[in-house]
Amino acid sequence: MNIRSYQTQDESDVIALWETCGLIRPWNDPRRDIARKLTEQPELFLVGTESEKLIATAMVGFDGHRGWVYYLAVDPGFRGRSYGKALMREAERLLMERGCPKVNLLVRNSNKQVIEFYRSLGYVQDEAISLGRRLIPDLPA
Repeated sequence: MNIRSYQTQDESDVIALWETCGLIRPWNDPRRDIARKLTEQPELFLVGTESEKLIATAMVGFDGHRGWVYYLAVDPGFRGRSYGKALMREAERLLMERGCPKVNLLVRNSNKQVIEFYRSLGYVQDEAISLGRRLIPDLPA
């Protein structure tokens, strides 16, 4: 798998992958999420390709205190090849280059398979509760 930064022509393939992987929620418009990411550290929006086919994504960011990873996705037809692990290692490398001391990520409690994936990479559950508050309604246009 080749890993590179997102390009604008990737948008429809990225959204299709996120839909296939069950990452899209009614309250998050994926086009708006992409547009927002492109305003901050766009080079950290990673895609994985194989033979020119977009098969993986990871949206990475660093706020100066912690690194974050969102939208890690691997096409189901390409799983079991360590592509998710490769994307996470590249995300970690890029964050370490920026002096990032720790990576955080959010996984839904019900997603046991993904929780085990991250545990296999050395991630542990923090003793913290994630709280959120929507500032901008984000219903699909």
